[in-house]
Amino acid sequence: MHAKRLLCLLPALALLLTPVAAHAQKFKPPAAQPPDAATLEAIATKTAKLGKTIALLRKQGLRDPWLADIEVYHQGALWIVEHKEFFHADSAAWTLEALDRGLVRARLLASGESPWGFATGQAVPRGQRSRIDGTVQPYAVTLPAAYGRDTNKKWRVDVVLHGRDTTLTEVKFLHNFNGDKAAPLEQNYVRIDIYGRGNNAYRWAGETDVFEAIDSFLASERSLGRERLVDLNRFVLRGFSMGGAGTWHLGLHYPDHWSVIGPGAGFTTTHGYVKNLPKLPAYQEACLRIYDAVDYAENAFDVPVVAYSGAEDAQMQAAVNIETALKKLGIPMTHLVAPGLEHKFPPEWQQKAEAIYAQYVAKGRPEYPNRVSFVTYTMKYPSCHWVEILGLEKHYERAHVDAERIETGFNIKTTNLRGLHLTLPEGLSHSLTINIDGQALTVRPWINQAGTYHVYLQRRAGRWHYTLPQRVLAERGHVPQKVSGLQGPIDDAFADSFVCLRGSEKPWHAATGAYAEANLKRFEKEWAKYLRGVLPVKDDTDLSNDDIASKHLILFGDPASNSVIAHILDALPLGWTRDSITFAGKKVSAGDHVPVLICPNPLNPSRYVVLNSGHTFHAPDFQGTNALLYPRLGDYALLKLGGEPLATEVVTAGLFDEFWKLK
Repeated sequence: MHAKRLLCLLPALALLLTPVAAHAQKFKPPAAQPPDAATLEAIATKTAKLGKTIALLRKQGLRDPWLADIEVYHQGALWIVEHKEFFHADSAAWTLEALDRGLVRARLLASGESPWGFATGQAVPRGQRSRIDGTVQPYAVTLPAAYGRDTNKKWRVDVVLHGRDTTLTEVKFLHNFNGDKAAPLEQNYVRIDIYGRGNNAYRWAGETDVFEAIDSFLASERSLGRERLVDLNRFVLRGFSMGGAGTWHLGLHYPDHWSVIGPGAGFTTTHGYVKNLPKLPAYQEACLRIYDAVDYAENAFDVPVVAYSGAEDAQMQAAVNIETALKKLGIPMTHLVAPGLEHKFPPEWQQKAEAIYAQYVAKGRPEYPNRVSFVTYTMKYPSCHWVEILGLEKHYERAHVDAERIETGFNIKTTNLRGLHLTLPEGLSHSLTINIDGQALTVRPWINQAGTYHVYLQRRAGRWHYTLPQRVLAERGHVPQKVSGLQGPIDDAFADSFVCLRGSEKPWHAATGAYAEANLKRFEKEWAKYLRGVLPVKDDTDLSNDDIASKHLILFGDPASNSVIAHILDALPLGWTRDSITFAGKKVSAGDHVPVLICPNPLNPSRYVVLNSGHTFHAPDFQGTNALLYPRLGDYALLKLGGEPLATEVVTAGLFDEFWKLK
């Protein structure tokens, strides 16, 4: 189980310069309660000891997943000290506890033992190494007491998303799941609690973290020879508050991953949830369709929804939004409403929800449903079950495929698609008929190296054609296209492996150099604080073959300061000289402007290149409601530099078309 993957030219507007977080509630943690000098020294001593022990284990050839299970304690101690996040009176004690547990695990692992991997009936902290930035991120696993006793029994898995907690740290998470409390006797499922890089509503890197935690758990079970115990067709996704928002989002974007989803409260729209949010520029409004779950409501056709709300909770609106949309479509949804309750999900209502989850879990997720009806607005979310969209006619507009298997083949209706891939059920290898949008095509399935059969279709000049996968790939090689994992906007580059390359030479203009340096430092600081990682940064001269082959390249500087920008400049959709920048229909002076963009990397078209940008939302947005974590600059922007290094004015910004072209 794993995760898959309007152009608007505007003059500078005051709206673009207004921090939207000012319209939303700020979530401030309480004042820190720093420990005394002696306690800090004890933490530092144990942190250093654990760090040296981990280095020795690595030299001895010990690797993940077990090494990550130790490093997670070390990383938690480092972060709580670096960010001064001792928010609780017991934070220091929890930190020392985490280090002690890490040292115990290290001693056991050095002896060839990893008993925490076999512990049942209690929560056990684990660690997974993120492909995004190489950091170790925590999650927790609770195996039921009877897990593994009957080797023929397959177990349901619940993936649980936590709510917003401004005092949450890695150390607090590790303490909360340290195994001191026994799991409820009635728990008849494996439970995976997700850290999700803190408080981001499981968006961007937080989204990737959910699936990496699941994959890490499955990998550890394989390493123990227990993968047969996990029922991949009986995964439940649930959460409350921010966890409810994450459940709405991940449940409806990936409906084929779950046997049922259980969102409690949360939010499903940006407008209406963010207080007093004005109408945004067209490219920002378009990008709201990446994460606004209400736009994906009809994917409840493919996954059962059991929502919960307190009748007096303002966040009940999240479920009402979805419910209203589904009623128009005739798609059922269960909505449990607790009379008189505000923002609470008490045990008795959790039990009522669980009783309904169990009904759907008993049925399980179908291996190959006869019908798939799937909607998306972006190639970031292109597939459901045996249907994969290969391309959209226009991003951020509703794209829909309704495909039904019939005796002679498939009946299919589509909207806003230019390519489609069907994976056929086992045994269906003969010629078949595809009825698609009023056309009838006779096709012979293509068999791949794994021995499975597939059908590839392309829409050209308003007509559908049967094609081969080699042609699809060849056309992508000749003409860059927005495809899955390569569709933008700028912020999408930071949901997968990337490296920042800073210029090592003198820039053409001091203002450009000051902006690039300050923006990279801001990105580094915000990534550490709000996305709980270490920003991968190196000089442009240290670019490696592996970087080009496997990572998005984030380039800071100009063609004079950054050699990588100079190497690829002629392949980018702009002109940039010492004197001027020509971009997006504008020609401006290079001394006080800088271009920002994302597009396929000319050195490796299967990865991104980004110029002069980290995330396009910043600290005030992370500190506000999670609904503020939407793209601010689309695919590209031209910024006018101000008196201070980070003072900028948007000259123009927008979205490239489906072929990475400016209109």
